[in-house]
Amino acid sequence: MYIEVAGPNPRGELAPMKRRVNPDEQLMTALYTEHYAVLINFVSRYVNDRHKAEDLVQETLLRAWKHIDHLDPEPGRTRSYLLTIARNVVTNAWRAEQRRPRLVADENAVNSVPSADNVDQMVEGWLVAEAMERLSPEHRAVIQAMYYEGQSVADAARKLSVPEGTVKSRAYYAVRALRTVFEEMGMLR
Repeated sequence: MYIEVAGPNPRGELAPMKRRVNPDEQLMTALYTEHYAVLINFVSRYVNDRHKAEDLVQETLLRAWKHIDHLDPEPGRTRSYLLTIARNVVTNAWRAEQRRPRLVADENAVNSVPSADNVDQMVEGWLVAEAMERLSPEHRAVIQAMYYEGQSVADAARKLSVPEGTVKSRAYYAVRALRTVFEEMGMLR
């Protein structure tokens, strides 16, 4: 069978062209023309949004096309098959919608949600302060200057009145010592 479709001719104008249509395309075209209105009415009973209902009908017809060999040529059976597919598509869409988080517009509800506490940060701060107390004064001074105050090696060396190489080695050994202290305190594994 051939069907006329509009396509460009050699002069660039749209002109009718004939192209071959396979039987599955014919069947899907027939399904669409015969059952689209019923399917859209069925889906619209469950979905308030017209665009979403059209998308669900398209998904229904797509699933039917994927399993076109299961279609029974009897009109009553075809319609019930399509309605079963539509019911499954609507159910799947509803389930997917239920899994998505919903936006809350009620300001009182938003304000009643407990705010995150900073207990973990406070405990970590205490543990780090305790670990720092276990370091030697030289190592503690280098850690304080470089990691808490954000000074460069050169700035820390000037502040502590030691060579840059000494600052680098103290920083290296201080970090190793902190790691050991954290392991002793059970903070690292």
